[in-house]
Amino acid sequence: MEPSDPRATLDALIRERGSDYTSLSRLLGRNAAYIQQYVKRGVPRKLDADDRRVLARYFGVDEMLLGAAPAAKSPAVVMVPRLALGASAGPGAVADGERVRDQLGFAADWLRARGASRLDMLAVLQVSGASMEPSLADGDEILVDRGDAADRLRDGIYVLRVDDTLVVKRLVVDPASGFDIRSDNPAEAGGRIDVASAQIIGRVIWFGRSLG
Repeated sequence: MEPSDPRATLDALIRERGSDYTSLSRLLGRNAAYIQQYVKRGVPRKLDADDRRVLARYFGVDEMLLGAAPAAKSPAVVMVPRLALGASAGPGAVADGERVRDQLGFAADWLRARGASRLDMLAVLQVSGASMEPSLADGDEILVDRGDAADRLRDGIYVLRVDDTLVVKRLVVDPASGFDIRSDNPAEAGGRIDVASAQIIGRVIWFGRSLG
């Protein structure tokens, strides 16, 4: 069978399996001449996606043999931008832009295993300050999932923009009144903020620390 000719492929499958045009048309819920017209006259030009799926399952073949486009392959490695700005764990760092400094490569499967919601919405920032110690230290690199923000808010560590300042804090959700912002360092005071007064940039899903 020639994969580049789905009509010839389907016709050959019908003959090999002892099926017929009318029965397959009825299987699809189409008029009795539908499959014959497709195979012999080229009408329609290509099978509807749902029809193709049903026929592929019926004959036990790959949908590509019946005209489906090859599935796009996910990249094995995702290059994540490392932004030239920090997320403060202290008083706050002014967010004056999101210039990309360079990129870091992460295995796509590794990112998915850590709950990344969208591989194209990741960014790496550097932590500044000590208020999130011992969880995060000054100079740590954090991987932020910007696809996992306010609409999926839950307890965890997040990067927020408050008055054009980026901060990284632990959020504890209170369904009744928003959420608490807390510092993991017991020497630092926590605060209270309403969801409406801050932009949640994304959830921190990993961090890296230099041992040197």
